[in-house]
Amino acid sequence: MAGFLRALVVAGIACGVLAACGPASAGSLQSRSVVFVSPGKTGEVFWDMVAETMQAAGRKLNMDVEVLRAERNYRTMQELGLGVVARARKPDYLILSNEESAAVPILEAAQSAGIKTLFLSNSLIGDDAVRLGAPRERLKHWLGDITTDLQTAGARMADALIGAARAGKWQSADGKIHILGIGGDEITPASIARNTGLDRAVKAAPDVVVDRMLFANWTQSEAEQATANYLSWAARKNIRPAGIWAGNDPMALGAIKAATAAGLTPGKDIQVVGLNWSEDALREIEAGHLLLTDGGHFLLGGWSIVLLRDYADGCDFADASPHVRVKTSAITRDNLASVGGLIKAHAFDRIAFERFRAKPGHCGQYDFSIEALVASLSSANAARAPGK
Repeated sequence: MAGFLRALVVAGIACGVLAACGPASAGSLQSRSVVFVSPGKTGEVFWDMVAETMQAAGRKLNMDVEVLRAERNYRTMQELGLGVVARARKPDYLILSNEESAAVPILEAAQSAGIKTLFLSNSLIGDDAVRLGAPRERLKHWLGDITTDLQTAGARMADALIGAARAGKWQSADGKIHILGIGGDEITPASIARNTGLDRAVKAAPDVVVDRMLFANWTQSEAEQATANYLSWAARKNIRPAGIWAGNDPMALGAIKAATAAGLTPGKDIQVVGLNWSEDALREIEAGHLLLTDGGHFLLGGWSIVLLRDYADGCDFADASPHVRVKTSAITRDNLASVGGLIKAHAFDRIAFERFRAKPGHCGQYDFSIEALVASLSSANAARAPGK
């Protein structure tokens, strides 16, 4: 009898360590607390969606998610993060985005306080990366980071522009395809990666010229002005502009507005691409004004909770790597219907986040693809169907 009981105990431990006893309901999972210090402003679509997917996943996986917004003020971000670290009742996990390297002091303070921390979207770069090393190396409580392959996204966006321009025979008088690049900034890792992707694609295309690479601080208004100035310059130089590569959707929307004001019809006279999967961008795709929006990286919010839920239950994502890299995908008119409704309605509770947890014996191996996302939505809809 004692041996039988020991076997039951061992089996129970295995369930906890490997998450191997089948899917558990949120109510059967031990609750964990998470604080996310968002660098974004209230109402800033991308960071709001990151927070919303994080909270939706928390509801499915019994993770209590608190969101603090820095309102694009990096001193405020540090104050909020250090305030969390100083709390008498500390959270189980802290999620930070290292925009403009502002999260480093929070990370170091969290290490001293024993708070397990995950970086989202932007990780350590430059001297900070050299000084602090890899996750869990010198900072044992820094669990890792979850980021997206934005360099490939930037290249894919450029390739789409180039392909459309070639198909339309939109070469200028010099025989070249002329493009405007609009980046978010020159120092944030996520921006650098996108911009590098654009550069990579253009270097592989000898018939393409990036006339200017401008930076619009991620904003629609600055991108609109930058585009207007470029189009005016191109007209004076007798250059036919073929495409505008914008590092996020708000900047793409600004480019569309400026092109329209200059007498061009986006989608017919000039192509524009963006990145974010934002609702406004989907409307422009539907109208034919935006060629594509790359992204899906706002789902890093939800995926980060999946990682932390597995980690809490003993299935450590670092068994594969502490650096979790998620691929983005492009939404075009061809696949808009499959995910458009989810994004437009912000209906992130429709996502079956529990389906994305690592399989037994495969800790750290995740499928966060757009195909898996669509399948999870189909599964959720089937479960809600009458008679189910």
